[in-house]
Amino acid sequence: MDVKVVVMMLFLVVTMKDSETEAKPISLLERCWCRSTLNTVPQRSIREIKFLHTPHCPFQVIAKLKNNREVCINPKTKWLQQYLKNAISKIKKSRQTDN
Repeated sequence: MDVKVVVMMLFLVVTMKDSETEAKPISLLERCWCRSTLNTVPQRSIREIKFLHTPHCPFQVIAKLKNNREVCINPKTKWLQQYLKNAISKIKKSRQTDN
């Protein structure tokens, strides 16, 4: 057998084996936006609050501050829990009056 053929076959086998064992990159969609959270954020500095829930991440609360900085807030903070309760009760009341 020709040496060039043997070398070429060996090269093909090695490259095929390497391509099978490579790890696939993690999708950006599967990564959590909030890697750390803050417990204390002055409520007066918050311009907007976004709530995210994805299959791969826990419930996330992102606050956009008046200085355009975005921070993650711990969803278990007391004032945020009260805010959510008030918002839910307002939604329930508005639905009852619409019906």
